[in-house]
Amino acid sequence: MAAPRRPAEGCSCRNTDCAERPLRRLFEGLGRGVAACPWPFVLVPLLLSGGLGAGFVFLPQQQANDIEGQFTPRRGPAKAERDFVRRHFPANDSERFSAQRLPTEGAYAALIAAAAGQDSVLAAAARPDVRRLDAAVRALGYEGLCARTDGACASANPLLPLLLDEAAAAALENLTFPVWGAGGFLGAALGGVRTEGGGRVRSAEALKLVYYLREDGSAAAGSREWLEGFLRDFPSKLAELELASVQVSYFTSLSRQQEFEGNTKSVIPLFSVTYFLTITFSIISCLRLSCIRNNVWLACCGVLSAGLAVLSSFGLMLICGVPFVVTVANAPFLILGVGVDDMFIVIAAWEQSSRKKQKSDVISRLAETYAEAALSVTITTLTDVLAFFIGTWTAFPSVRSFCLYTGTAFVFCYIYTMTFFGAIIVLNHKREEGNRHWLTCMPVGVDQDQAEKSCWYNTCCIGNCSRQSSQLETKQPESEHPMSIFFKKNYGPFFTNKWIKLLVVLLYGVYLGGSIYGCTQIREGIDLRNLASDDSYVIPYYDDDDKYFSAYGPRVMVVITESVDYWNETVRLGIENCMQNLEGISYVDKNLSESWLRTYTKLAENGSINISNKTLFINNLPMLFQMVPSFELDINETQDKIEASRFFIQTVNVTSAVDEKNLLNQLRETAEQCSIPLMVYHPAFIYYDQYLVIVQNTIQNVAIAAGAMLVVSLLLIPNPLCCLWVTFAIASVIAGVAGFMSFWNVNLDSISMINLVICIGFSVDFSAHISYAFVASGESSANKRAIEALSLLGYPVLQGAVSTILGVVVLAAAKAYIFRTFFKIMFLVILFGALHGLVFIPVFLTFFGNFGRSPHSTTSKELELRFRNDKDCP
Repeated sequence: MAAPRRPAEGCSCRNTDCAERPLRRLFEGLGRGVAACPWPFVLVPLLLSGGLGAGFVFLPQQQANDIEGQFTPRRGPAKAERDFVRRHFPANDSERFSAQRLPTEGAYAALIAAAAGQDSVLAAAARPDVRRLDAAVRALGYEGLCARTDGACASANPLLPLLLDEAAAAALENLTFPVWGAGGFLGAALGGVRTEGGGRVRSAEALKLVYYLREDGSAAAGSREWLEGFLRDFPSKLAELELASVQVSYFTSLSRQQEFEGNTKSVIPLFSVTYFLTITFSIISCLRLSCIRNNVWLACCGVLSAGLAVLSSFGLMLICGVPFVVTVANAPFLILGVGVDDMFIVIAAWEQSSRKKQKSDVISRLAETYAEAALSVTITTLTDVLAFFIGTWTAFPSVRSFCLYTGTAFVFCYIYTMTFFGAIIVLNHKREEGNRHWLTCMPVGVDQDQAEKSCWYNTCCIGNCSRQSSQLETKQPESEHPMSIFFKKNYGPFFTNKWIKLLVVLLYGVYLGGSIYGCTQIREGIDLRNLASDDSYVIPYYDDDDKYFSAYGPRVMVVITESVDYWNETVRLGIENCMQNLEGISYVDKNLSESWLRTYTKLAENGSINISNKTLFINNLPMLFQMVPSFELDINETQDKIEASRFFIQTVNVTSAVDEKNLLNQLRETAEQCSIPLMVYHPAFIYYDQYLVIVQNTIQNVAIAAGAMLVVSLLLIPNPLCCLWVTFAIASVIAGVAGFMSFWNVNLDSISMINLVICIGFSVDFSAHISYAFVASGESSANKRAIEALSLLGYPVLQGAVSTILGVVVLAAAKAYIFRTFFKIMFLVILFGALHGLVFIPVFLTFFGNFGRSPHSTTSKELELRFRNDKDCP
């Protein structure tokens, strides 16, 4: 995408030429230096990348794949709420364990036993299988580390005692759902329940068993080891049981994290496929039917340059202590595609320098190549790097790490393209001048016997098919590439036809309409199941959990965060009003709330106790605790006051990301409106917090990045019309990607947010140079200017698009959502970016082609004269 050289208006600096012209001179000087002494520019990047690559020894220490730490907002409100709960309501797993009162998810192994066929999991045929399943878990040493209450292991399911004891199983005939006598809440214990009158359970499709382990004191390490052993040994034990009546899926508190960390290993084999595809494409693009001018090694070194950039940047970031997150594993695929794109730009400018002035002096040719290509590569690199570094201003650490690694890699990619690859071009040119074979580097000559050989032999071994001396070939200027001729003779005239232009306008209307509609359908937040690979054992568990247990959501704590006068009837009424307001939310079942204060107040109303003043209220609390011992865990009591207390409300029908977002917003808004200082909390809210910032962060980063891109474009591509079309392309491509990703089942989350920021850089890449080539053209009509712009830049744009897609296409085969999502959005970015650069913008420019042009248009001959005089301007 090498931009055409800006014509010199006399010798003055017009617009912001003062930035463009010095850069051209600087790059010319760099080109002369590289051409004069190429070997240091080859060896230094190799040594530098080798030295920095040593930073990979720090990779084990820098891996940071904690899901909560990387994929939730750094300062999410729920994290502060969790700290408050921990301080005021410390858990006691060894003596008084209560699952619903945990400030975290806890340490546990969970099993879902689903009835095979249409039977009930409570039926007599299924009970022996449930007993064998429970025995298999306990045989792994569970009871030595189990969370305990009242001197025994906490029950894995309130119905388990009935299922284990045939004598007590008759009580199963009298179950009521979702609340059953003193057994408590069954909504999280039984799934797929069918009831009769009065809520009596007729059948249930699934039973959930949750085995909690201790996390307090020194037991935490032992519990982790037990869970690791469970994941290692349980699958084989489950197979040995040969259960006939139930189908079992399992999950642990470690599963999500372990599966997420394993995603990186699953994508490593794809690197080799990516490099093979990219090298193959590069070789084909640079292929010439000449044993001398064949640029196979040039293409391979261009790919190597991108690989060195990855090695250098990753090593440097690891040395600097930047956390390495799974999402960073996407970066090499992207860098490889973009690095090859830069290679095509430089090669195209090198070949154009030969056709323009037919210079044999390598120093002058490389200086001119750098003057033409380096500015274009600088623009694209600067916009991309800015987009990534702006992306570090985010609440999500995983996004920050990805942007730091990738942005730094783009910087190294740029440096190595301007040094290492430029030097390779010089060495390759010297080989051509020496009339040496591309593979063997041996001199190629022609004798009479060779001249009589076949065309294929002459092409491969002599240099051409016509049996003419290869020495003559190297004296000729580079011929115009067939694809450039195609864009000039066929593609450009086709899209400047008035009927085709009308069709393009209609096509853009369909595109824009689909984009806007898609933006209204976009879903927010990352589904935690997507952090595991497709073939993971956790996917069946998530499926069963959604199928059988989605009717009841989190059991939310309602915490009074300050000391209030509970004995004051007015205060109690205020608390009750707040509770009723929370229970009035559509996602809350008011019949399933649990409040120590309500029970205490009823005792007072019945005359059992007196709570009319502070002393009596506090002194009579032990009577409440004798009736319901678990209530003692809900009151943080000191000698003379209650510091904090909590109640519980049960949520229902929280089945989607939209429900989770609405639930969190409604609960917090209702709590803030309460006259009593209230806080709502559940461990799942740690992940729900992403909904509060994801849209805001995305819009903020995109807006800042877009503004930075426009400033860069205005400085380095100094034309108001060009900047107008760059703005149009950025907005249009972002709208398209955001809209169509919803049709491809991609949520707006921390992963896709990265890619939306990337959109900015690629929108500039594909649109700015086409627009600039159009406005800088000296052709007389808008159609001719569009054709000239396409003939100059159409093929490099296409090469860049294809190379970038090839860099990420193998991720489509990845088994992990993170990598597939990266591919999907990058594919949309490249597709829509190239579509704008090659179709929409050239056509739209023909409609507004005379805007901003001087009435005295510059002709092609005048431009050529000014190009020649440009180097003489002060």
